[in-house]
Amino acid sequence: MEESLRILKPYLRGLPLILFVMVMGYLAAAQYLKYVTPMYESVTRLRLADTSEGVSNSNLFKDFDVFVTSNKIAAEIEVLKSEMLIDKTLDRLDFDIEVYRVGKMRKTELYDDSPLSVTILSIDDRLHDRLFDVHLHEKLSYKLIHPNGSVFHANLGDTLEVDGARLVLSLNEEFIRSRNGIHIRDHYQFKKISRDQLISQVKNGLTVIPVDKDVAVIRLIFASPHPAKASRFSDMLAHTYINDYIHNKSGVAKITKDFLNQQINEVNRKLSKIESDIEAFRNRHKITNIPQESETILRQVSQMKIQQTNLLMNLSAVDELHEYIRSGAENFEALAPNFESFSDMLSTELVKKIQDLRAEKRTLLLVFTPQEERIRVIDKKLADLFAYLTESISNTRRNLEIKYENLSRDIRAVQLQLVDIPGKERQLTILKREFDIYQESYNFLNEKKIEAEIAHAAAISFHRIIQHARVPQSPFSPNYIILKIVSALLAGTGAIALIFLVHTIKARVNDLKTIETSSAIPVAAATPRLKKNGLLQKHFLHQVNQLDIKKLIPDQGIITLNSFRDEEGGPFHAIHMAEALSRQNRRILLVDAENKLGLSPLGAGETHPVTDWLSVVHLDNPSLRYFTNSQMAELVGGLANSHDITVISNAPIGTPLSLQIMRASTVNFVVVDSRLTPARLIPRIDLLKEEFHFDHLYFILNRLGYNPNVVFEFTGWVLKKLGFRQPSLSALTYVPASSEI
Repeated sequence: MEESLRILKPYLRGLPLILFVMVMGYLAAAQYLKYVTPMYESVTRLRLADTSEGVSNSNLFKDFDVFVTSNKIAAEIEVLKSEMLIDKTLDRLDFDIEVYRVGKMRKTELYDDSPLSVTILSIDDRLHDRLFDVHLHEKLSYKLIHPNGSVFHANLGDTLEVDGARLVLSLNEEFIRSRNGIHIRDHYQFKKISRDQLISQVKNGLTVIPVDKDVAVIRLIFASPHPAKASRFSDMLAHTYINDYIHNKSGVAKITKDFLNQQINEVNRKLSKIESDIEAFRNRHKITNIPQESETILRQVSQMKIQQTNLLMNLSAVDELHEYIRSGAENFEALAPNFESFSDMLSTELVKKIQDLRAEKRTLLLVFTPQEERIRVIDKKLADLFAYLTESISNTRRNLEIKYENLSRDIRAVQLQLVDIPGKERQLTILKREFDIYQESYNFLNEKKIEAEIAHAAAISFHRIIQHARVPQSPFSPNYIILKIVSALLAGTGAIALIFLVHTIKARVNDLKTIETSSAIPVAAATPRLKKNGLLQKHFLHQVNQLDIKKLIPDQGIITLNSFRDEEGGPFHAIHMAEALSRQNRRILLVDAENKLGLSPLGAGETHPVTDWLSVVHLDNPSLRYFTNSQMAELVGGLANSHDITVISNAPIGTPLSLQIMRASTVNFVVVDSRLTPARLIPRIDLLKEEFHFDHLYFILNRLGYNPNVVFEFTGWVLKKLGFRQPSLSALTYVPASSEI
């Protein structure tokens, strides 16, 4: 805590200065803010369209890579800040003419609150961004000063032709009616701003930021010296962005529709050609349905082969029957042929007839002999039947062979039809595949054409303004309260820095710790700042008692009070210490080395009694300068022999006389002042003690704890310089109490 207070002491001293500088900084900021141009800020919030919403989004063209877009917030911010969009917005606003009311210290920009309306019919590019001065009079007349210095006089409402410009100045009747009694006679200025300069101004005042990186909401912030401009531009920029989006979307949809119409016509033409090619190919090759035809032919071949197999089986059976009958023709009656292959009615009847005849023959043979006429008739009938049957089998066999050969030929002929089917099918597949491609393209393009027509007809956007800009009522810059507070704090900080710098440069002793950390010599006593005689006497009586207890006031001893300058307290401590010792009924001799106290009216070396117990003597004689150390010690010792204690107010440390007297003294005290003695001088006392072997050397700190503020200190310094306050180092305690330390 003590260390903190020690560090803060310089700033506590300078507290009035800090407060004064802070007040001056606050007042300076307040004065500055009277003339600074305020800036107004307005905010519009714009929600970007979601790519999954409605017909206005780019998903309409999702199948075309060229149209695929993702509404990235960063990309949309760059679009909003682009010069192209700003230029389109400015086309819808009247920002290109600026009107100012000119005051003594600053000029104020006017907009819709201007009593003067300026219409520029034509103007040369060289007059862009140049100010025209207008002095408006009460009788609706004015004086116009051209940027080149030419002066023109005209009445409001007249068309004025000046060098390089045609313009009309008139009253803003609507504004004047809304402000009844407004003073319009004044000094005005106006200028036509070039588009490049206007875009640059707008870009400097425009800020486009997202509300959040994951939220598709953008804040359009525009700052302007006029509040109406601030609100109108941000809203108009949002509207322009939305309209530009709709225009671009409709334009892209129209271009897409036209492109699709061209592609549809081209695809339709190719599709018709492919259809004709397929039809011609089918007609040329007599193709109705290749799969069905192939299946029919294969089925026909299969059936024919089945028939061929059946014929082959019948033919084998007939061949076997024929061979059986042929080999047993001599014993025909004993044969039992297998007529399984003959299932027709005629063969069946023949077989039944033969069986009946054979049965009848056997019956007759039971009665008659084989030569019986009836038996021979039966044999003839059987022979005829067998001959007929044999011929029938032969005919059947030849018929089956012919059928088999014809069927084999037909199978080969039908199979030949399958040979060219793969080639036809491949060609037809190629034609169909090409047809399918153009058919799909045709259908796809027609779908997209419908979507493009919908997009072109739907003149809407899912971008929307969710917060319109409001006309700001107070400027955002400068912030009057913050600037005043900051100015005061900066001024206070500057004052603190100055105090720190001065304190560092001066580096005074300040307190006991400074001495103790800079020197090994002990501090014998410390004296506070004393203003009253009663306190002065009390303090020094107490101090000499303490020094006596410490055995620093020896009997018949010589005590020397030293200081670097007299103002640091050496003479002051000498006179009041001598006086305090004399009040203890001791015979005290006060030696004034350079007679600065002025207490002795006598010559050098002559003792002058001041009181019964206190005498003074000075050594202000040029001849003493040539005394040796021994002679000076003998002189001082001779003066001290007749007194109990001798107190010497020595010359400033470093002079030859001061070293001689210090050498002749019993005890030496070095008085340093907390406010006057530089801290860098403290180590010099250690060097002095070591170099000259001063055994009994001690510090006394003058004005301990004295921490005057800068104002009082400066006031005292001025009073001293003006002569209204004189230091009274020679004052004794019984003189008036107005003496200063």
